[in-house]
Amino acid sequence: MNIHEHQAKELLASNKVNVAKGFPAFSVDEAIQVAKKLGGPIWVVKAQIHAGGRGKAGGVKVINSLNDVEIVAKEILGKTLVTPQTGSEGKVVKRLYIEEGCDIKRELYLSVLVDRNLGCITFIGSTEGGMDIEKVAEETPEKILKLSVSPSTGFQDFHARRLASALGIKGKSIRSATIFLRNIYNTFIANDASLIEINPLVVTNSDELIALDAKMSFDDNALFRHPKVINMRDPSEEDPLELKASEFDLSYIKLNGNIGCMVNGAGLAMATMDIIQLEGGSPANFLDVGGGATKEKVTEAFKIILSDPNVKGVLVNIFGGIMRCDVIAEGVIAAAKELKIKVPLVVRLEGTKVDEGKKLMSESGIDIITAKNLSDAAKKIVSSVMKEL
Repeated sequence: MNIHEHQAKELLASNKVNVAKGFPAFSVDEAIQVAKKLGGPIWVVKAQIHAGGRGKAGGVKVINSLNDVEIVAKEILGKTLVTPQTGSEGKVVKRLYIEEGCDIKRELYLSVLVDRNLGCITFIGSTEGGMDIEKVAEETPEKILKLSVSPSTGFQDFHARRLASALGIKGKSIRSATIFLRNIYNTFIANDASLIEINPLVVTNSDELIALDAKMSFDDNALFRHPKVINMRDPSEEDPLELKASEFDLSYIKLNGNIGCMVNGAGLAMATMDIIQLEGGSPANFLDVGGGATKEKVTEAFKIILSDPNVKGVLVNIFGGIMRCDVIAEGVIAAAKELKIKVPLVVRLEGTKVDEGKKLMSESGIDIITAKNLSDAAKKIVSSVMKEL
């Protein structure tokens, strides 16, 4: 789950991380009132969307008069920002963050994330902060430091000193940097975050560290422990189908193809999409129903897949270990009857109660194409969709 910049800064500030003072605004009038509250003489008006690259897209403006606050707020609110992270369709700006100006001496980069390969939390830092960190990573990777923190020790002073040195922080500033970095780590742990990215992390002329921008993502599996974070969710920033899937504990990601996929297990789902591509097709989604799916859950999965107008065929690929094939078959049949499926439907079943599942489908009276194995299933769904085009 992702949250907006102003929400991330709220969480950081609650853990004593220095951030520039600011407030969200949902209308032009509110933006003006917030600017008056902050006092000026310099304000920063920031579009709030769940995507990076806002500055390059015209979503961040530095201004020095209340009149300009009104002009810029009118310009940005309701605007569709297109950034490298939004795709060509962009995202509509529905809220702003009005922030006080900052005296910037240097711009740095800092992020904290879960390194799955090492099984620990890793800091990434660079002296080359700002909008072009991706370019830095590509052209001068030696300017980026990665520092892992063992879960057995947690964040220690030597981690802070190593990071401070890499970021060019020296002298008396090291002490305040140590406190800042430790508070970042504590925020990460306390909220079960999966990512905190601060770009830029600025050093002021008084050698103070301030998180001038902030992005936070969270481990969805731990959200039940964080009602405050859950309340920060902005459904308007999420794909409607993905949001619907989350209500039924389905792992769904919309893609750009035309073959809907319903699979149990993330690994098998990835393999299924690869085989579809290999046979000349294009998957319309990633959908993992999990190992404990019920008939109702399978039916909802079908509804979500077929809600995508691009879907011209559906491939169901189930290897039943924990998941029973007869339950999948019941869900497929119920969905087919309820939704009156008019696109080709290919089903490959193997595993627990597979014979019962196949019998249910053969006696259902529904036009279901069965497959012997994954390769056979991919060939059949691709050829069936090609005929429909």
